[in-house]
Amino acid sequence: MTALTRVIDPEIRKPITDLDMVSGVRTENGHTTVDLLLTIAGCPAARQIERDVLETAESVAGPGAITVSVGVMTREQRRAMTEKLRGGAAARTTQFGAGSLTRVYLVTSGKGGVGKSTITANLAVALAARGLKVGVVDADVYGFSIPGLLGLVTPGVDGAKGTAVKPTRVGDMILPPINYDVKVISIGMFVEDGGVAVAWRGPMLHRTITQFLTEVYFGDLDVLLLDLPPGTGDVAISIGQLLPQAEVIVVTTPQPAAADIAERSGVVARQTGQTIFGVIENMSGALQPDGSMLELFGAGGGAEVARRLSAGQDTPVPLLASVPLSVPLRTGGDDGRPVVLSDPLDPAAQAIDAVAERLFSRARGLSGRSLGVSLK
Repeated sequence: MTALTRVIDPEIRKPITDLDMVSGVRTENGHTTVDLLLTIAGCPAARQIERDVLETAESVAGPGAITVSVGVMTREQRRAMTEKLRGGAAARTTQFGAGSLTRVYLVTSGKGGVGKSTITANLAVALAARGLKVGVVDADVYGFSIPGLLGLVTPGVDGAKGTAVKPTRVGDMILPPINYDVKVISIGMFVEDGGVAVAWRGPMLHRTITQFLTEVYFGDLDVLLLDLPPGTGDVAISIGQLLPQAEVIVVTTPQPAAADIAERSGVVARQTGQTIFGVIENMSGALQPDGSMLELFGAGGGAEVARRLSAGQDTPVPLLASVPLSVPLRTGGDDGRPVVLSDPLDPAAQAIDAVAERLFSRARGLSGRSLGVSLK
């Protein structure tokens, strides 16, 4: 049993002994049987868990001395496990509320097509590579692209388009798929065909975002990134209500004409009590062989957005980075291989990685937070 504490459920990322997945260990005539309970029938990680249990137990008892008997949890056992993971609370409340130590960043933009999702995916991977526990919520319900950017897509057959990897359900709890050590949830994982358009109105959008923040089990995250849809619509307002303590990163492009549009998304976030953490200017230019920068989309838009948004805060809003146009950044997104890992020396990768380092240096903790106690 002590050895089995080293076996980690690959979806929940906790020891199987903590999850009550080992119902017993019994020995008869010198041969030991480990009774393993999977969370659900057809558990995608079943073979890996069974193999890890066998190898770990044999490291103690010796080769050939172990049999793994596999069963499935009852409904009551699953309910007990999910309540245990949620800290004993069966109620569906967001796990990232005011008392959470997880740093929550909303990545937003005034309009689409500025590379907001690409920035989100690469930031998440860069933070996870630094050892942080990272989750991503693809809140861009209409234009979901995070699964593809993070390689969470099953290949299509005979040239057909692939579909997003499906999450596992355990009772009313959803386990987010994981790649590059990043836990991800997206509406794209629930539609049958990745090409199907989602045509929902406000109440349905609010319900979906609420479900992502309550029923999806992310565990104890250091950082949660939300890829918001462009603009100032229903999703931005819903998230402002659900996560008022979140900080906002505004993504814009260099042309000054984009500043007006990008500024609006930051203003709406501030109206719901959120803080603007900074601005990232994407597509800032194309690096030429002679070292000069070809400013295809103009210049100064990011700095202008930061200047305008600083007017409403006690502390200035910084321009976090200017990310140049990059072929590896684009191809990495198409292939599901974020450029911060596939080509870390690329100028765009280095610019994004510098932002990740800045976020990484903001270690979570209790400093500045109310402890909810009083002295009498």
